[in-house]
Amino acid sequence: MNHTVRYTKVAVILHWLIALGILFLLALGWYMNELPKGGDKLASVDLFDLGLYTLQLTEAVSLRTFYFNLHKSIGLTILFLIAVRLYWRLLHKAPELSDSLKRWEKVLAHGTHHLLYLMMLVMPVTGLLTTLYSKYGLHWFSIPVLPGLDNPGLRDFFVVAHEFSAIVLATLVGLHIAAALKHQFMDRDNIMKRMSLFD
Repeated sequence: MNHTVRYTKVAVILHWLIALGILFLLALGWYMNELPKGGDKLASVDLFDLGLYTLQLTEAVSLRTFYFNLHKSIGLTILFLIAVRLYWRLLHKAPELSDSLKRWEKVLAHGTHHLLYLMMLVMPVTGLLTTLYSKYGLHWFSIPVLPGLDNPGLRDFFVVAHEFSAIVLATLVGLHIAAALKHQFMDRDNIMKRMSLFD
């Protein structure tokens, strides 16, 4: 394929911001769930114990609470970016797939993209509902947004839904990356240029 039809620059920037955010949140989700409940309240946190940056907190919290709050705040930000991306997608048609792709590859690509969009909504929404049905409520980087409804039954349901959606989304992201790498390095059809940040 000599000519590659590209996504708009806005779509490309949103794609990479959301992709990096989702990968970070998936990793953070698994990391923070391994931290012990309770623990000493800290006035500062060495981010991920890397020794690179120490964050001074406005309120002393346990390490687990800090990372849960960070996860929720970034998750809410990503949900906003996903909403912007979906709105942009409605206004701007995606470029056609290359004629070099087989019919089954096009069907699989479209199906995977639809599932990715669905799970990109389901995962943050179930996380949002988990937070809303907790006693803590929703905060965005320490700014109160909505009070908690304190319903343990619904909270537990959405916790399971959020964790399950994370597994499904991680699987879809893995397939998406594998397909992109296959096209780039095995088929050599330059399909990754469609979503490249660089001309």
